[in-house]
Amino acid sequence: MSKENKGIGFFERYLTIWVTLCIIAGIAIGQWIPAVPETLGKWEYANVSIPIAVLIWLMIYPMMLKVDFQSVRNVGKRPKGILITCVTNWLIKPFTMFGIAWFFFVVFKTFIPTALADQYLAGAVLLGAAPCTAMVFVWSYLTKGDAAYTLVQVAVNDLIILVAYVPIVGFLLGIGGIAIPWATLILSVVLFVVIPLVAGIFTRILVVRR
Repeated sequence: MSKENKGIGFFERYLTIWVTLCIIAGIAIGQWIPAVPETLGKWEYANVSIPIAVLIWLMIYPMMLKVDFQSVRNVGKRPKGILITCVTNWLIKPFTMFGIAWFFFVVFKTFIPTALADQYLAGAVLLGAAPCTAMVFVWSYLTKGDAAYTLVQVAVNDLIILVAYVPIVGFLLGIGGIAIPWATLILSVVLFVVIPLVAGIFTRILVVRR
């Protein structure tokens, strides 16, 4: 029996280069072909870009296909890892992200316009409260982790994000004195979590049945 050779392929190995090239291409298009971002900017609702939502669906949907929510029933068998993950993702990471961002924007407030500092702080809060499902699968694969247990952790976090993301972000933005865009927060959860999650669940059910 041949042992499975795990590792990263050519595309993943040089991901930093591809991201850098995409950033350069995006800046170039914005500078020399402004009609493109202007046109895409018209497709926006509640400060959420619909074209970006579609691209994120293409990225998240394949990952959602791997999530088996029936595995949530196995949470109680090995609770330690699940507990550490949930406490880190929902009780530590969002608040430390906010604290670090707030500290730097207070220390360097003379160098950063107030409006821009608020935008950076809001961005830090939004990122800090959003666990990355895709990278969990990637790192579990590269470290030869327990794939079944990884699915349990991802399934639990995806369920928590449905109810915890909006309240935590709203609370931290309120502390930071930033107007809370409730419509944007709720729409973001629906577009970036609920829709690809539901699509992945139903596709997985159909594929498994066949």
